[in-house]
Amino acid sequence: MADNDTRKSGMAVDAALVRELAELLGETGLTEIEVEDGDRRIRVSRAAPVAAPAVMQAVAAAPAAVAPAAVQVAAPAAETGTPVKSPMVGTAFLSSEPGSAPFVHVGDQVKAGETLLIVEAMKVMNPIIAPTAGTIQAILVGNGDPVEYDQPLVIFA
Repeated sequence: MADNDTRKSGMAVDAALVRELAELLGETGLTEIEVEDGDRRIRVSRAAPVAAPAVMQAVAAAPAAVAPAAVQVAAPAAETGTPVKSPMVGTAFLSSEPGSAPFVHVGDQVKAGETLLIVEAMKVMNPIIAPTAGTIQAILVGNGDPVEYDQPLVIFA
C-alpha cells in the first residue's frame, strides 16, 4: 500500500541510490552531494566534522606528534595576509604524489601562477595557483584533508 501511495504523490525514492550516495559522502569526506535525473533530484547531506579546533589544540598540546602540515597553521598570519580559497569541494594534497616534497612551505617566496597545492575532485587533480607573487605565511590544510568550497587553504602576503 505504501508503494502505491508514493507513486500517486509522484515521489519514488531509490533507496539503493541514497545508500550509495551516503557511502560516497563517507569515502570522500564531503558534507553534501546532490544528483539530478530528469525531474527527480536527490540530495544527501551530513554534518561537517569540526576538526579545526581539535587541530589547534593538538598543535598546542603536542607539536611533535602532529603532522608537519598541521604544524604550519599560523592563526595570527591569517589576519594580515591574503587567503587563497578553494574553488571547489574536494581533497587537498600538498604534493604531486605521496612521498614527494610539498609544493610550498611556510616562508617560501612564490610567483604568480605557481602551484601551491592540488584539490582533487571527482578524480580530477586541480592545481591551486598563487594569484600574485608573495610569501607563504600559513598553510591551513593538511595533506589529504577534505576541503569545502571557498575554504581558505593558504595565506600569503
